[in-house]
Amino acid sequence: METPKRILIKISGEAIAGSNPDGKGIDMKFVSWAAKEIKKTVDELGVEIAIVVGGGNFIRGAEFESGGEVDQATAHYMGMMTTVLNGQVLMDSLQHNGQPARVTSAIAVDQVAEPFIRRKVIRHLEKGRVVVLSGGIGKPFMTTDTAAVTYALELGCQEVYKATQVDGVYNKDPNEFKDAVRFDKISYQKAIEDPNIKVMDKAALGLAMEQNMPVTIFELGKEDNILKVVSGENIGTRVS
Repeated sequence: METPKRILIKISGEAIAGSNPDGKGIDMKFVSWAAKEIKKTVDELGVEIAIVVGGGNFIRGAEFESGGEVDQATAHYMGMMTTVLNGQVLMDSLQHNGQPARVTSAIAVDQVAEPFIRRKVIRHLEKGRVVVLSGGIGKPFMTTDTAAVTYALELGCQEVYKATQVDGVYNKDPNEFKDAVRFDKISYQKAIEDPNIKVMDKAALGLAMEQNMPVTIFELGKEDNILKVVSGENIGTRVS
């Protein structure tokens, strides 16, 4: 596979929590390591990278909805705001490690993040800056997975990569079943219809299918995995 020119990587909040035992907060050692891996990929492949960050290492909207005292929309906005924190720390870590970076937000926090303006973000990418996209898409009821596919389409990316804590898509939960089998490739339809496949939001996969945007699920925490997956090596699972 030819190396794409411009890509989008989705990094979950849980990934940013790194080795923290409760999966919460920020593991700066891991964030710094990931920043170096991203810079290495830019340096060696010349690829333009946009990153969408999640916020599950702080809160999940569903945790607050369930009590009934916080409106569902409010809970989702709370979740969006936590992604701005992750965007800040990832941008600064990239900059500290020598990779020019910017952070944007789909919700208004102008003192700490640029507003998302499509042409401005594209210009940042063309100048070799990694752009971290926070705040989801600025509206409730949409996951950061859906934001990742939406932004990839809006910015003219050729590929979406979802960096996770597992090494791809399995026919069943590999943590529960020793005989679980990993797919190298899988169709959009299979990924959407199979109830055992929960590695990405179904709405995000539906949009990817509609717009023919390939999505690769891969493990973030191994050295050179970002470089390898973007180079087209057969790691993770490609949904297309």
